[in-house]
Amino acid sequence: MRRLHLLLGLCLVMLLGGCASSAHDPLAPKTAGNVDLKRYQGKWYELARLPMRYQQGCEQSEAHYNLKSDGSYGVLNRCRTLGDEWLRAEGHANIQEPGHTDKLWVEFDNWFTRLVPGVARGEYWILYVDERYHTAIVGSPDRKYLWILSRTPSLPAWQRESLLSKARQQGYDTSRLIWRTADQQIVKSH
Repeated sequence: MRRLHLLLGLCLVMLLGGCASSAHDPLAPKTAGNVDLKRYQGKWYELARLPMRYQQGCEQSEAHYNLKSDGSYGVLNRCRTLGDEWLRAEGHANIQEPGHTDKLWVEFDNWFTRLVPGVARGEYWILYVDERYHTAIVGSPDRKYLWILSRTPSLPAWQRESLLSKARQQGYDTSRLIWRTADQQIVKSH
């Protein structure tokens, strides 16, 4: 039991040490600055994402955010599969540094996070949000994860290209993006 505690403690120190260094890394992506989290809340459609294990098989994804009275953010991610099934993941987000609303910690509710709270949280950096809060680019500071979000399920080509250009300028590999599948391709044949 003592070895387990030591191992978990060591993993926690390594994880937190790596996370803390990315927040002040001069080579890290630039974030959006002050984000109005009240305006950011609501439903976002995922237009594109970099591949990630947790979203394998997702064809249409949405993120729903709601600001809570304690200052945290409720998070509901859901995706529709080719089998016409909706998968859900619920969690919460908190600001990483007071006064910096563009960098959040996100943690989803599952058996592991209930067992070891705070260890399996991810960095959610808002890299860009337009002035109307209609489009956004979100990524991780290590550039492994990237999401292009919109309040609508599609955008004109010029607007998509503008968002891709912003992501490329931040050092993200947009050639690997997985794009949202059109709604009509998801509907089951009857």
